[in-house]
Parts: sequence; C-alpha cells; structure tokens
Amino acid sequence: MKVIKGKIDCKPSETGYDESRIEMLEKRFGEMTEKRIIHGASYCIAHKGRVIAHGAVGRNNGMGIDTPMLPETVFGVASITKTFTATAIMQLVEDGYIRLNTYVGEIIPQFGEKPFNDITLWHLLTHTSGMYPDGGCFNESTLCQWDLISEAVDKWDGKGEFDWITPSLKIGLRRPTGKEWMYSSFGFAVLGEVISRVSGMNAHDYIMEKVIRPLKMNDSGFCLTADTAARSFYSSERHKDYIDKIVSGEVNPCDGEGNGWDAVPDTGGGITSTVYDLIRFANAYINNGRLDGARILGRKSVEKMSRIQLSGIPDHCWNANEPNRLYGIGFDIRHGLNFNYSDRTIMHEGAGASSLDIDLEEGLAAAWFVPFDEGANGWSAEPLYNVQNIIWSGLI
Repeated sequence: MKVIKGKIDCKPSETGYDESRIEMLEKRFGEMTEKRIIHGASYCIAHKGRVIAHGAVGRNNGMGIDTPMLPETVFGVASITKTFTATAIMQLVEDGYIRLNTYVGEIIPQFGEKPFNDITLWHLLTHTSGMYPDGGCFNESTLCQWDLISEAVDKWDGKGEFDWITPSLKIGLRRPTGKEWMYSSFGFAVLGEVISRVSGMNAHDYIMEKVIRPLKMNDSGFCLTADTAARSFYSSERHKDYIDKIVSGEVNPCDGEGNGWDAVPDTGGGITSTVYDLIRFANAYINNGRLDGARILGRKSVEKMSRIQLSGIPDHCWNANEPNRLYGIGFDIRHGLNFNYSDRTIMHEGAGASSLDIDLEEGLAAAWFVPFDEGANGWSAEPLYNVQNIIWSGLI
C-alpha cells in the first residue's frame, strides 16, 4: 500500500532509532487497512526533539471514497483534548489562582452542596469524582448528565445565560467521591467551566491563547477553518456535507449551535488537530514545558502531572477488573503487559481512534490517527497498543 511521506527533521538513525521499525509500522498500517480494521493511518514520531517519521496510508474518509489519508490530515482528537485542559488547569495552579485540592464548589456554587461538596479539581483531573461516567462504561441503562443537559436545552427559552450545571447535577453521584476510577468526560467539561470562571476568558479561548498558539500548533483548535476543514477526515455523507459547507464559507463552526449547548465547554473532546501538531505538544512536555522559546508549564508541573496519583483505587469501566488504576494529572499512565514504553510515559487515547504517547525517559513521542473501520467492531487494540509496541521497538 502506498505511503505518503510528510516532513521530517532528520533520519531516524541520527537520533539512535532503528529505521527498519518505521518500515514495519507502515507495513502493519497497510495490512490493517486492507483488513478493514482501520480506514487508514496518519502518524508522526519524534525522538530527542526531532521528527524522525511522518506519513500516511489508506483513505482520508470513512465512506470508501478513494481520497488518500495525508500526513497533514486534520481529525478530531476527541479525548486527547483532556490533556490540553489539564495543562490549562496546571497553568492556573502555577499562577497561584487555584490549587489541585481546591473544592470545585469554591468556584462553581452548585458543587458546594451535598453530595458534590467533597469534589476537588484533583478528583476531576483523575476521574475519581464519583460522578456518572461516559456512556458504555458500565453495562447499565440510566440517564447521565448529558441527557439532563439535553432536556434543559429543549426547555430553555433562550433568555439570559443558560445554566447547564444545575440540571446536570440532578442525577447525583454514582459512587462516593475518591473511591473509584470512572472515566468522566463531563468532569472535564466542568474543568472547562473552572478555567472560564477563574481566568475570566472562555475556556476555548484560554487554551488557544495559552497552549496551542504559543506552541505554533497552526492546524489545531476548537473550530475548523476553511483550510483545516479541506484536509479533514470525514466519516459519513452528513459529515462530508458539513465539512464542505465550512470550506465554502456557508458555515462558520465558531458560531456554535445557536442554543444552550454553546454554554457547555467542549474541553473533554472538542479539539481538532494533526499528528504533527500533537508532536509539538508532546515535545513541550519532553522538554519540561518549553518548546522553541515558548513556555507552557514549569518543570515541576510536568513532573507532577506525570507522577502516578492514585493508590488502591479500582477501575471497573469497560469490563476492567483493575484493583489499582494508574493515572496522572489528566494523563493515563497505564503499565503492564500491553505496553513496552518506559515507566515515565504519559499517554491518552482519542475515541475513534487516535493516540498520543510521550516517553519522558527516552525522549520519544508518537501520535497516530487510525479511524476504526468495520473490522474493529467498535474498538480494537491492534491499531493502538500493537502499534505502540512497534514504535517503541525502534529504540536502540
């Protein structure tokens, strides 16, 4: 299968990386595309601060149309967005406006009432707040916070500011705060509201101004432009029609939905980006919060975020039976038989799928976008965990 190459800084051998492993990576991406596990792949790898591999295979859409995936393909990074939100929270910690043990209720009054009054920012960042998790996390049918917000949006008369917090909390907690790891994108929407109230800026604007633009992530943001839309992966005819309207200028995604949903921060999954841009973010972490003269964090914050935060906290999401979930500040730090990276590695997946893995010990970072095809049956470890093992096998 044809591989389209992107821009690199040097050959892999110049940083002490085995170039043959890139060939194996491209071979496996091609095989997974042919087996229809993924529609295609866009990937970027950096070692010791230099991009050593950047390319793409397969299709740039989920409809079988013969347009190629590109190294510059733009895609929704989904939950990788959470690492940007966590970065913004840590900036506000560094600036002395909040602490990780600040109660959410000190900033958002609705959280000052039981049973939410024990929830801190740290609980939200580590998915231990006790609030109801994302749909599908457990084999049960129940209302969630998003359902309650949707009901409130339908009833809203459009006057004044839309209050999405109060209706969302009517569901209560699923578990006592701090007792169980339960993956909550809603919790990161709440963190977006915290960013807005503490900084005085819209959370999206804050992340753009304080994280994305300083790192010169020029193809990233919460709103597609005509240029980034033209390079975007699309999954359906309806999605393609929306993308085409952005390209033509008929639709401006920054205008929002025009309803109450516009008030809800998309800080749990709303960023679009490229694999190359994600590597710039990763390299800032590898370089202790700095890149090309820009500072997004201090060294001690990077150390804090990459340190395991939980001890003896179980995880039962998605049929897991993990008695001791390993998690950092906004980053996953899973170890075990599935993973070949160093212990000082932080990572996050994005649904659909994509992955960003940052090995702080080896100075190796990889980002790859592998949209699932029908052969994945909704989710597959092969284009995620297996690919990580291929990439890390190139270290000499």
